[in-house]
Amino acid sequence: MGMITTSQIKKGMYIIFHEEPNMVVDITFVSPGKGSAFYRVKMKSLFTGRVVEYTYKSGEKVEEVLVETHEAEYSYFDGSNYVFIEPRTFEQYSVPAEVMGDDKVYLKESLLYRIKFYDEKPVGVTLPKSIICTVVEAENSVKGDTATSAMKNAVLDTGAKIQVPLFVKVGDEISISTEYGTYLSRK
Repeated sequence: MGMITTSQIKKGMYIIFHEEPNMVVDITFVSPGKGSAFYRVKMKSLFTGRVVEYTYKSGEKVEEVLVETHEAEYSYFDGSNYVFIEPRTFEQYSVPAEVMGDDKVYLKESLLYRIKFYDEKPVGVTLPKSIICTVVEAENSVKGDTATSAMKNAVLDTGAKIQVPLFVKVGDEISISTEYGTYLSRK
C-alpha cells in the first residue's frame, strides 16, 4: 500500500476512504474558472457495498490498496456462493452472492473470470468484455419490419434479459457486452 496523488486515481482502482477499502467507480476532474481544481470521486465500499461520492482537492494524497487477483473458471452456484476453480491448481474460490450482485447473469461455466481479494476475502469479480450466449426466449417479429433499427426483448441462457434486433430468433448464439448489457452481434 502506498500513497498516491489525486491525479493518479483511475476508475477500477482501490483506495482507502474513512479507514475502509473502496473501489473507484467513477472519477471526474473539475477545473472551475475561479478557484482551484478538484476531483469528484465516486467509490464503492468493499465491505458494505455502499456507494459514496467525495471531492478531493487537486494534489491531495490518498492511500492505494493492493488487491490480489486470481484467474479462475466459473463452476457452479451452491445456493449462497458462486464457486470458481483455478484451472492450474484446482483451488476453489467461493464468492458470496452479495459480492457478485447483478453480474451473476454474465456467468457461464468454463469461462475465465478475475476474482479480486482483499485480506484473503473475495471482494469483486472482473467480467470479460463480452460473452457469447444462446437466446432461449424471444418475442416474435413482424415480417417486413426490418427497415428500422427496431429491437425486441429476449432472454438468454444465463437468465439475462436484453434488447436484440428483430432478426434474432430462439436458438441463435449472440455476443453481448457485459459492461452495458447490450447486444453486440450474432454468431
